[in-house]
Amino acid sequence: MNQCREVTGVVLAGGRATRMGGKDKGLLELNGKPLWQHVADTLRKQVTTLAISANRNLTIYQRSGDTVYQDLMGDFPGPLAGMLSVMQQSDSEWFLFCPCDTPFIPCCLAKRLIGQRGDAPVVWVHDGERDHPTIALVSRQLIPALNDYLLRGERRVMVFMRQAGGHHVDFSDLKAAFINVNTPDDLQAMQEVSQ
Repeated sequence: MNQCREVTGVVLAGGRATRMGGKDKGLLELNGKPLWQHVADTLRKQVTTLAISANRNLTIYQRSGDTVYQDLMGDFPGPLAGMLSVMQQSDSEWFLFCPCDTPFIPCCLAKRLIGQRGDAPVVWVHDGERDHPTIALVSRQLIPALNDYLLRGERRVMVFMRQAGGHHVDFSDLKAAFINVNTPDDLQAMQEVSQ
């Protein structure tokens, strides 16, 4: 049985959100609740512990009572840097990462990723059309390889995960669960659909 005994769920909320005019995307509200909280509420039921990767508005995120990890690398070098920083500062063996801008993630996310992981050190979501490499179950054994990759100036998430021996897990039956918020228009459309 390829089960991950303990998994830390991590809400990735540390990006620049340039397409949101630089606003902290995780704190933007959908139906009166911050985007990051939608993700956290769903993840929390599926994992052993929950943490947040954030680089701004730390006191707001810390009010949740969850551990908040900042990037150890400067200048916001992307989601892989946030993932690495969390893994370097936590003792967990496995991490389930999910960006703060995917408020409709399914309640079977962890179970399906764990169940179809096989022996891979990383697996990620595929919605039937595209990969979602930042919605991923990652082993801490990838810390040295990820650190080296980032120190070489590489940033591409998908490239690293494939090089690390990972594979996608099919979520094509739940495609709508992985819609993400990239622009103010996206957020407005979600408000209208989910009311």
